[in-house]
Amino acid sequence: MNFVSQKEIHTASNQNLDHGRIEERTCSVISSFSHIESKHKWKNLKSVVRIESTRAFKNSNKIKEKAVRYYISNLEQEAALFNKDIRSHWAIENKLHWTLDVAFCEDASRKRIGNSAQNFSVLNKVALNLLKNEKTAKQGIKSKRFKAALDNEYLKKVLNL
Repeated sequence: MNFVSQKEIHTASNQNLDHGRIEERTCSVISSFSHIESKHKWKNLKSVVRIESTRAFKNSNKIKEKAVRYYISNLEQEAALFNKDIRSHWAIENKLHWTLDVAFCEDASRKRIGNSAQNFSVLNKVALNLLKNEKTAKQGIKSKRFKAALDNEYLKKVLNL
């Protein structure tokens, strides 16, 4: 989709400094679809959103990563709010994947046959939720998992038995 030729385009930018990197995110939103021939096929389409992000190292001007992502939405809202909402979604998603990798070593998994990778991913997420819901042990998820493996009474607490 050509955002450049659009007359009704709303944009918002922000910069973050985190982990030695500077990230600039520019959100562009189109809410006029006169240029789309088959817009009737997109039920409740209100916005097309483009996020351009650039990451650079803090101590140099070298660009580490540049990406453009597109989203469709049934919401009509300001570009700044889309930018914030999309960033928040990915923060939650990244935190989940980080936890699954640290506590369950998902990235190191070599399951490749059939649906085994998907099945184990579902089981890991169930186990993660059970471990998060267990509040008596003041430990991290990885430690709770290890404790449940060694202590059947604690395992029963985790499983709500």
